[in-house]
Amino acid sequence: MLDLTYTAPAPKVIAGAKDDWELVIGMEIHAQVSSNAKLFSGASTTFGAEPNSNVAFVDAAMPGMLPVINEYCVEQAVRTGLGLKAEINLFSAFDRKNYFYPDLPQGYQISQLYHPIVGEGEVLVEMGPGVARLVRIERIHLEQDAGKSIHDMDPNMSFVDLNRTGVALMEIVSRPDIRGPEEAAAYVTKLRQILRYLGTCDGNMQNGNLRADVNVSVCRPGAYEKYQATQDFGHLGTRCEIKNMNSMRFIQQAIEYEARRQIAILEDGGSVVQETRLYDPDKGETRSMRSKEEAHDYRYFPCPDLLPLEIEQGWVDDIAASLPELPDEKKARFMGDFGLTDYDASVLTADTANAAYFEAVAEGRDGKLAANWVINELFGRLKKEDHDISESPVSPAQLGGIIDLITKGDISGKIAKDLFEIVYTEGGDPAQIVEARGMKQVTDTGAIEAAVDDIIAANPAQVEKAKANPKLAGWFVGQVMKATGGKANPKAVNDIVSAKLGL
Repeated sequence: MLDLTYTAPAPKVIAGAKDDWELVIGMEIHAQVSSNAKLFSGASTTFGAEPNSNVAFVDAAMPGMLPVINEYCVEQAVRTGLGLKAEINLFSAFDRKNYFYPDLPQGYQISQLYHPIVGEGEVLVEMGPGVARLVRIERIHLEQDAGKSIHDMDPNMSFVDLNRTGVALMEIVSRPDIRGPEEAAAYVTKLRQILRYLGTCDGNMQNGNLRADVNVSVCRPGAYEKYQATQDFGHLGTRCEIKNMNSMRFIQQAIEYEARRQIAILEDGGSVVQETRLYDPDKGETRSMRSKEEAHDYRYFPCPDLLPLEIEQGWVDDIAASLPELPDEKKARFMGDFGLTDYDASVLTADTANAAYFEAVAEGRDGKLAANWVINELFGRLKKEDHDISESPVSPAQLGGIIDLITKGDISGKIAKDLFEIVYTEGGDPAQIVEARGMKQVTDTGAIEAAVDDIIAANPAQVEKAKANPKLAGWFVGQVMKATGGKANPKAVNDIVSAKLGL
């Protein structure tokens, strides 16, 4: 297990014109459930389909059509709760949240307010080696997504695409435990990582499959500690919600701007109005969208078309037993089993596919050497070409083969990099390439000694300099490596040069 004795980072302090202020942030993450069908219909959830092609009668709110719960979406919500160490509520129920919007055909959204399916949980957010924040999860509830209004296809009309209508969402609501923009982005990153490991949401923010609503308020130093002691929100400032954030960078920028906007209002003697705002990345500012609604504004009431959900503990236990190894546990295992640093283990476990690739390479080999090649050579090259691990032209077996040749002393580190380039661009078996192209490292000390003798005989002045300053012996090593086409064993060359020069 990971050492959980972390030092909590200090809260973000923003200097106003008159006073210092601290940030308090809570987040509502809308994560699209990974499911082939919608929450209350059998319509497809495929992204990018023709507009209004993935719409069942229920999604379009045709008269007399009744919703039918998708059991798999319920299972995915339970799996998510278990992955976040949360309480699973064996009894939950759906409610109607009433509001009108063109892309919400029913005029209400089926959601959960009074009895959510998942209760309190937690997310451990690492801010650096040995530094972390524990962000508490208040609840997770299931709800249906709305459609999409399209305003840029005609100057006089707006269009509506109902493909997303009825898609299952998990709304993951945090406590106001986040204390800065970087921490907010790190929280979303960690939550997305966990969801991907669980397979309950693909986390694709570009497609809108993971969206964040960010609640921002500011308070004077010490006020947050009073809130923590009393759980009285009166100690915190008035919050404003920034809707539909789908970029880590924009989340941080929006929080910074909104905090400074609120501070300026307060220091000018005004009051912050609780409202919903949007972030404009082009202008780098938030703007008012609407006054912030409370639960009573939506006239919630139990959905009459759906019975309450009653699930059995045995079913929950079966889901728990099938959970995969989660990021923190995998990271701890990589550090323990392979002797990796905190940083290397974090990089390799950031994504399930990356972790699986590394494990395949490292099996039966030096874990640190494998990590070095996977991170620095392979990941570096893939990033340069804007590819991910699924597009790697080098298989784990091929990269493992290169490492085997290094370990056996058949090739040097320099030759290995040349070999990696060949395998990356041309493919092939590394061992066969080394044999066919004469790339095997020269380990014959006699041949190396002869090359050293030739370099020494041809450079008497450099010999005297090296004897006076042993650090210059590296020049002879370089010349020998050059003369042997980089095939000489570097250690053997170093040893022979040192012996010949009497160093």
